[in-house]
Amino acid sequence: MGRISIFFVLISLSNLQSVSMKSIIISTLCIVIASSTVLSQKNVKSFVVVTYNVENLFDTLNSPQFDDDAFTPSGEKNWTYDRYEKKLNDLARVILTIPEKELPAIIGLAEVENRKVLEDLVDNRGLRRGEYEIVHEEGIDPRGIECALLYRPEHFKYKSYDYIPIEDPVDPDYLYRGILHVKGTAPDGSNLHIYMNHWKSRSGGQQETERQRMFSAITLRKQLDMLLARESNIKVIIMGDFNDEPTNRSLTNGLSASNKRRNIQFGEHYNLFYDLHNLQGEGTYNYKGVWNMLDQVLVSYNLLNQERGLTTSYSDGYVLKEEWMMYDSEKYGTKLPSATYGGPEYYGGPSDHLPVYVIFTW
Repeated sequence: MGRISIFFVLISLSNLQSVSMKSIIISTLCIVIASSTVLSQKNVKSFVVVTYNVENLFDTLNSPQFDDDAFTPSGEKNWTYDRYEKKLNDLARVILTIPEKELPAIIGLAEVENRKVLEDLVDNRGLRRGEYEIVHEEGIDPRGIECALLYRPEHFKYKSYDYIPIEDPVDPDYLYRGILHVKGTAPDGSNLHIYMNHWKSRSGGQQETERQRMFSAITLRKQLDMLLARESNIKVIIMGDFNDEPTNRSLTNGLSASNKRRNIQFGEHYNLFYDLHNLQGEGTYNYKGVWNMLDQVLVSYNLLNQERGLTTSYSDGYVLKEEWMMYDSEKYGTKLPSATYGGPEYYGGPSDHLPVYVIFTW
């Protein structure tokens, strides 16, 4: 029943003298409206995208090509199989806690050691029904931690991927974590490009390490420009742990990402976590009692408020922060993400970061 029809029914009701007849018509009208709403909701399907820094998801085996000695049973962290299994269960529980009926369609992960840990994660009893496929490439990070993408084939049709190395003309020998670029088909049939990132940390000082993050942004920007030159109306999701906040230059200038809602241009990106941080003070990582929004999702303009096809709104980005994922810090007087380790000390939490997710519909 359309709005105009309902309007005329209401006018007709005002002319009726019989109270009982009015009641019958109003009850029927309510049922029709409710049925129409339910039918409309059934036709809308969700496509949830998650990005999560899982804090050193290592197996228990020593890898000779990477510096992972600490994450072995005899290493500094006493990384036993029981601890590894608990972490996998905790990470699966985090993903299952995302308040949507369907498991996420896409999960981007930072700080994973190899394909084996990903296979163990998706084989977890809670996640197994998602039948996730894996995209991962072992890079050149000295510690062996890289990015990965998990996807559900029934929601995302995988086509190809490439691993983008970072160009640093100032220090060409510096070993960067590359960017994982995955191309596939969205459920609405459109081409969807996903870029999973984990940029240089702020260890050593935010200003001192800004250059490395800027080079990651510049490298990605070049890739996006080349993509724009080849394809028209491309849909892009850029996500991960940027180790910079939404207002930092690497994101605002390097990737042309902001909270600009009007007149957003082709090639610009909307940062779904800009306002959550800047206006509401939320974050995904807590440093000495201060929340930092390091984990974010950016989208191309044609994924925002579309009447048809895959779309999201300005307010459909969320930080997952459940009570069981946090601990009370007496030192800083606030709740912090429950980390797995603090230095060599085992805390037993899922991660020192909180995941973020975006709800798309189609």
